[in-house]
Amino acid sequence: MAETDTAAASTTTPPVDTSSSTDSVTSAPPPPPAKPVIKCWADEEDDPPEEPEKTEAPPSTSDQPELEVAALKITENKFLDDPEDSNISAVTAGDTPYTSASTFEDLNLPEAVLKGLYVEMGFKKPSKIQAITLPMILTPPYKDLVAQAHNGSGKTTCFVLGMLGRVDPNVKAPQALCICPTRELAIQNMEVLQKMGKYTGVTSECAVPADRERNAPSPSFRAPVTAQIVIGTPGTIKRWMSTKKLGVSRVKVLVFDEADHMLAEDGFQDDSLRIKRDTEKVSPNCQVLLFSATFNERVTNFVSRVVKRGNNQLFVKKEELSLEGVKQYKVYCPDELSKIEVIKTKIFDLGEKLGQRIIFVRTKNSARMLYQQLSDDGYAVTAIQGALNTEDRDKIIKEFKDGLTQVLISTDVLARGFDQQQVNCVVNYDLPVKYSPGPRSQPVEPDYEVYLHRIGRAGRFGRKGAVFNLICDDNDELVMSKIEQYFDIKVPEVKNTDEAFEGALKTAGLL
Repeated sequence: MAETDTAAASTTTPPVDTSSSTDSVTSAPPPPPAKPVIKCWADEEDDPPEEPEKTEAPPSTSDQPELEVAALKITENKFLDDPEDSNISAVTAGDTPYTSASTFEDLNLPEAVLKGLYVEMGFKKPSKIQAITLPMILTPPYKDLVAQAHNGSGKTTCFVLGMLGRVDPNVKAPQALCICPTRELAIQNMEVLQKMGKYTGVTSECAVPADRERNAPSPSFRAPVTAQIVIGTPGTIKRWMSTKKLGVSRVKVLVFDEADHMLAEDGFQDDSLRIKRDTEKVSPNCQVLLFSATFNERVTNFVSRVVKRGNNQLFVKKEELSLEGVKQYKVYCPDELSKIEVIKTKIFDLGEKLGQRIIFVRTKNSARMLYQQLSDDGYAVTAIQGALNTEDRDKIIKEFKDGLTQVLISTDVLARGFDQQQVNCVVNYDLPVKYSPGPRSQPVEPDYEVYLHRIGRAGRFGRKGAVFNLICDDNDELVMSKIEQYFDIKVPEVKNTDEAFEGALKTAGLL
């Protein structure tokens, strides 16, 4: 998976003791656990019947925080001026009036923040999700917020502005935390923060895992964190807090990006709840912001028990989540060799007329295999998966974001939150399914949330895109059928011919 058990800090402006902040802040690897805990989100285990390797941070200690199971009383908001074309359903609690922001000036943001928005980000006005949520985030009494919106709708800007708008530049201590499931997403969010907050003087630090083999000393040897905004992965943040190097007594905003996964039982629930509990213990008025494109019913029910009463919520109906600008197709392949041929002849040869492409696979072994097959035949491709060291992962991401590579093979380590606007084609080489420890013969269950996140890598911010789902056997057909039923969509078949693919790409608006 993406979050490993070795922590490292990547310090942003200004650096904290740059002579040691990158090499001296990691903790020594702990002894291996007696029995690995299977975490199957970013990289599915390659061979489930065997003893899986553990790539996640170990579960938190047994003193799990008690949950206040209180009924959430929410009333329809009568003050929210919801944009006419928005299909986001907003409900608020209490009598706090909110008016959606038609301009960023409506939010009473500091001039330095507005300059970053207009000069660095090139924004003109808030998107729908921003117009609705930012008044909720920035208006006293700063209630908790659970927000769901489409992929590529501008959620990152919501919580980055929420953090920048609440930070006091004169207080040299952490005032906002943002917790992300992967180092790639944490680094990406940090880049957005640095760009948007360029003129503010607000300091920030990135807390992400580093390689085990670097044998860096314990975080107890580093200087205390003085950065005003800290963005990182849950294991690293938790370790910094436990060693008292990351004080949270002044934290005003706690953000969970991809919150459904952060609070899911098979995700980072233990670490996330520990961070939330320890923060609210010393900063009881801390505002908690939960953002994601997906919230299944089980996670939604759990979230309603762990956020404070009187929170605000925004949700999108399940059947409206499938991105309108992205055309989805299915391609039947008689065997795996045929799937590889589709990649070569259609995604590469025809795809030269397209933008960048991401090919999603289910396991690390599949990523290695497909990369080897394509590169051996002379195709220019890169591959990323959780077993790579952090230096290689960062290099591959940078090359792709800089446009030096056009086709990227990835496990689900990039399914959530990865933002590259030049991507307009996604291929599901393997359809996403939920991991089950039982026999492989039992029926497979699609991972609907991951499917939605994957296709959301194309068509960012309403742009056009195409998704090709490669169907190889009866299991694939069953999974695809369940996905269509769940989202109430009909995914058309594309024949494995050049003419059919060109027609599909034209229909998607890409040719």
